[in-house]
Amino acid sequence: MEGMNTVIGGADVATEIYLASHISCLPLIIVAFLVFLFFFWNISLVFYKEKKEPKLKSDESRCFSENCRSIIYENGYDKAVLFIHGFPTTPSMYSYPAEVFRDEGYDVYAPLIPTFGADYKEFEKTSFSQWFSFIDDYYIRLKNRYEKVYVIGVSMGGAMTLKLAEKYSHSPLSPEKIAVLSAPVAYNSLIRDHFVTSWSFYVGRFIALFIKEIGAECVDGKPEGEDGNENWTGYGGTFPRQGLSLIYNLKGIRKDLGRVDVPIISIHDRGDKTVPFGNQKIILSSIQSKDIEAYSPEMPNYRHTHHSLLMYDSCRKEYTDLILSFFKKEDKQ
Repeated sequence: MEGMNTVIGGADVATEIYLASHISCLPLIIVAFLVFLFFFWNISLVFYKEKKEPKLKSDESRCFSENCRSIIYENGYDKAVLFIHGFPTTPSMYSYPAEVFRDEGYDVYAPLIPTFGADYKEFEKTSFSQWFSFIDDYYIRLKNRYEKVYVIGVSMGGAMTLKLAEKYSHSPLSPEKIAVLSAPVAYNSLIRDHFVTSWSFYVGRFIALFIKEIGAECVDGKPEGEDGNENWTGYGGTFPRQGLSLIYNLKGIRKDLGRVDVPIISIHDRGDKTVPFGNQKIILSSIQSKDIEAYSPEMPNYRHTHHSLLMYDSCRKEYTDLILSFFKKEDKQ
C-alpha cells in the first residue's frame, strides 16, 4: 500500500507540473491568437464595407492648380479615347499622349475625377466606389455619342479600365480596345504572388481607424525631378482610408479579370517602384482576350518610380506610339 501511495503521489505531482506548465503557456497562446486575429483582420479586410455615398459632381473651380484640370479636345470625330488618371494624381500625366491622339483623329477626354486636384480635405471624404462611379457614368456618355470609344489607364486608371472592360465585355457597351499601363490588381500578395507593395499596409486598416492622412500636401510640380517627372501634379503624402478603399476594390477587379475579352495592350516596367511588376503577369494570365499585346520594358535608373510611363520624356513617345498603333490596327482590318 505504501508503494502504491508513492506511485499515486508521484502521478499527482506529475499532473500538477503538466497543468502548471500548460497554464503558464495559456497567456502566450491567447496573445498569439489575438495577434493572428489582428493581422487577419487587417490583411483579409473581412467585414470591410464602403458606405453608400452620393455621386461626385465635377467642380474644377476648386482645383489648386490649372495643371489639375481636365484635358478635353473635341473636333467632331466619330471616335474618342478616354484617359483615366491614377491615384493620387491628375490628368496632367496625359498632356503628351492627349495631343498625339488629338492629332491622329480622336476626340480626347482626360477628366479630372472630382476631389482629386482640389483641397485634399475634400478628397479624404471620398472612396474608390465614388471615383469609379464618376468614370463609369462619363464612359457611358461617351459611348452614347461616339461610334467607337477606346480607354487608356495608368496605375489606378489602369485598374479602372479593367473594371470597365469587366463590366461591359460581351455587350454593345464594350470598349473597342483598352490600354493598361502599370496597372495594379493586387497590392500585398506575399504568399500567392510573392510580392509586397508596402509592408505598412499589413496594419493599414488599423491605422485608417485613427489617421486620415500622413504628410498630405498639394504638389504642383517637383523641381527636384527629372525625365518629365518634374511636372507631376497631384497629392503628396499618404491617405490610409483612400488607400484602403483602393486595395479593397482591387480584390474584386482581380476576381473578375476572366470577364475581360476586349483587345488589350499592357505595358509595365520591370522596375516599377509603385506597383509591382508581378501585376502584369496576373492580368495577362487571367483575361480571356484573344488580341493581346504586352510589353515589359526596363528603364534606366532615373530618379523617379518608373511608373507614370506616358509622362516621362524618355519613353512617352515610344509607348504612346505603341498604343496608337494597336488601336489603329483594327481600323485597317
